[in-house]
Amino acid sequence: MNFFFVLNGRTIKQLLIVMVAAFFTAWFLFLENFIHIPVFSEKNDPKAIYKGEKDIALTFNIGWGDEKAEPILDVLKKKNISTATFFLSGSWAERHPDLVERIVKEGYEIGILGYNYVEYTKLEEKEVRRDLARALEAFHKLNIKNIKLARAPDGHFDQKTLKVANRLGLTVVHWSVNSQDWTNPGVEKIVKNVSSAKKGDIILLHASDSAKQTASALPPIIDHLNKKGLKLISVSEMIANANSNTREIK
Repeated sequence: MNFFFVLNGRTIKQLLIVMVAAFFTAWFLFLENFIHIPVFSEKNDPKAIYKGEKDIALTFNIGWGDEKAEPILDVLKKKNISTATFFLSGSWAERHPDLVERIVKEGYEIGILGYNYVEYTKLEEKEVRRDLARALEAFHKLNIKNIKLARAPDGHFDQKTLKVANRLGLTVVHWSVNSQDWTNPGVEKIVKNVSSAKKGDIILLHASDSAKQTASALPPIIDHLNKKGLKLISVSEMIANANSNTREIK
C-alpha cells in the first residue's frame, strides 16, 4: 500500500519558519560558547568602552608569569610604540614590581585587571568591590596612582561590575578585536585575527606566559596597522579625543 503526503503552501511556510528559527537558535547557542554578548540596559547606567571613533589602541592583559612580558616590551620599544595600554592584575604586579616599573618608565598606560583572576559575574557586589579595591591598593603601594581604567579579568562583566567600578572612579574597558593569542594558534593566525582592525578599534592581546606567540606576532601586526595608516594611541587618549562607543549591560 502506498501513502502520499499532501502539503499545502501554508504548511510548507510554517515548516520553513520552524526550520529557520531552529537554525538561528542553534547558531546563537553555538556563539554563546565563544563570545560574551552584552545586554543593553538603562540609558544613564555606567557603560563599558569597547571602541572609539578614530585611531587604534593596543591593549595587553597580564595575569601571571614573568617570561613573556619583557620580550613584548622589547618589541614595542624597537618599533617605537609608546602608547599601548597594559591591564595588570594586582597580584601579578605585587610579584613583579620590576616589570611594572619598566612598563611605567617606558611610558605605557596602566589599567587594572582586578586583583585575582576571578569571574565578576559570579561574585556578589561586595566581592567585586573588594577585588577591585585590593588591586588599586596594590598599585598605590607601588606608587602608581590615578588609575582610571579597569578590565574584567576574564572579560565577563555585568551591570553590577560597572556600577562598582564607577563608584571607584574606574571605567571598564572591553575590546572590539580579539587576537585570540592566548590560544597559541600560530603567528600567522594571530596576525590574521587582527588584520580586520580599523579606526576606533581596541585590540586585545596578552603578555602573560600563556601567550607564547604574541611577541613574534607583534611586529607584523604593527607593520600591518602602519600600512593601513592607523595611529596607535592609548585607551585614555581614545576616550579623550573622540566620542567612544559604549555597551550597556545588566
